Amino acid sequence: MLKFKTLRHIHRFLAPVMLLPIILTVLTGSLYQLADMTDHGDAFDWVLDAHKGHFGPLNLEAIYPFLNSLGLLLLVVTGIMMWFQVKHRSPKHLNPNL
Repeated sequence: MLKFKTLRHIHRFLAPVMLLPIILTVLTGSLYQLADMTDHGDAFDWVLDAHKGHFGPLNLEAIYPFLNSLGLLLLVVTGIMMWFQVKHRSPKHLNPNL
């Protein structure tokens, strides 16, 4: 099993790297859905392109969703593994007056 320090380093490195793609995916998906609901979806096709990973000359449509999901999955797994490795104290140990 990975040591807590190694998990923390992986998590600390991956969290800022994954922040921008996740926020971009959430915002562009929500914005396009709102535009589509108001029958303005055709004017916002560029938002859908960004949502799928097509950034002008850089076209990542084939791998962007997989990288996004893999990064998020790794964050969840390392976070859960760190959480299970922390020794949890009962409330009586935290407050001896109970």
